[in-house]
Amino acid sequence: MGPDLSDTKAMREVQRKSYFNGAACLVGALLVHCAVTWSLSPALVGSLLFFILVYVGLGLALERGWFEPEQLGVPSGLVGLLCATTLVHFSGGPLSPYFHVFGALPFMLALFTPGSQLPTLVSGGAALLAVLLVGVLAQVPPSTLVLQAFSSLALLWLALFGTRVYRRMIAAQQESHQSRLQVLEQLAESERLRGRAERERAEVERLVLMGQLAAGVAHEVNNPLAFVKANLSFLRGEANHGGIPRMEPWELCELLEETLQGVVRIQQIVTDLRGFSRSGQLGEAEEGVLEEALHEARRLASVRLGREGEVALEIEPELSAVRLSQRHMVQVMVNLLLNAADAVEAAHPPRHAHITVSARREGQAVCLRVEDNGPGIPPEVLPHIFDAFFTTKPPGRGTGLGLALCSEYVSRAGGTLHAENRPEGGARFVMRLPLVAQPPPGPS
Repeated sequence: MGPDLSDTKAMREVQRKSYFNGAACLVGALLVHCAVTWSLSPALVGSLLFFILVYVGLGLALERGWFEPEQLGVPSGLVGLLCATTLVHFSGGPLSPYFHVFGALPFMLALFTPGSQLPTLVSGGAALLAVLLVGVLAQVPPSTLVLQAFSSLALLWLALFGTRVYRRMIAAQQESHQSRLQVLEQLAESERLRGRAERERAEVERLVLMGQLAAGVAHEVNNPLAFVKANLSFLRGEANHGGIPRMEPWELCELLEETLQGVVRIQQIVTDLRGFSRSGQLGEAEEGVLEEALHEARRLASVRLGREGEVALEIEPELSAVRLSQRHMVQVMVNLLLNAADAVEAAHPPRHAHITVSARREGQAVCLRVEDNGPGIPPEVLPHIFDAFFTTKPPGRGTGLGLALCSEYVSRAGGTLHAENRPEGGARFVMRLPLVAQPPPGPS
């Protein structure tokens, strides 16, 4: 795996700072040497100033992109070696207080070029030769030269080992970083697939509800349609009666008003079904007006109930908006109403369905209760009633997703939904939805 642009940029920044720090260290060494020894050697000062300028130049060249970091590794090592040799030679040779710089030189190069061992190896070998050269010029005993050479080799080995460990640590960090990125990508993909599966599941349940509602649409539309057709036929007969009116004006107005009501009823059914079948849109407000949603859900459920049942609404006036989108609220209520209707339809003996929906405020939430006069929920069914794909309906009548989705929508809004049996008979679904936080009143 080759280094990417970010790794190269980071390496360039580290090496640039190292060159500038090296120049600063030489400036500090020169000032301390002059302050401590109270002497000023022109050769020493001139050589150190030269190497200070060289290090600054290397840093600027790297900063402006004239060279790549790996191109300056060996040259910087040679510069460091020449600088150390000059410093030791002009400050006392083997007796110089800076003689230990030869041992530190490989470590300095390892700091300057942590990504490669070659500069460290070259500078370490050259430092060994410089130690021997300075010792020979100063006529150091051979035994001392051997010990100095051995210590230089040991320090070189430590520097090489350090660069190797550093490279392994960097490689391990990069590998760990790549692994974390892969895991995050997998988690993001998993979350995307889960979201798509949930949307598809909700769409399936919505279509199932549409199918259940469609069974009663023909009857609900045909009733007012036959009513409108009969009235229009009567009016046509009146118009063809030789111009002699047989109705009083108020009777004609009443007939037209009844015809208009039939048309409005058909229009309302079509509008409600079209709105219910609409998929959710991006940016849909996550709040809804409860009273409007309950009236719309009752109109939709009445298409399924027809004349075999009724839905009574008991709504506390002036309820605030709740934290559940209008579309999801209607879908939840239609699910609960149709489940209640199915339960009453399966009751023995048969009975007229009576479903009551009550809504009232309780603290910072609205409590809704959907009660029916059916047979109730069997005890063995009650713990599983909100489980996905759990259904007691015959094949083709349910998917087992309706109540599971209702519970999920309500939970996401921060509410609760549970089912229980009424002591007097029938089932009761209790839903609590948090109110939308009202902004504090502004200053008058």
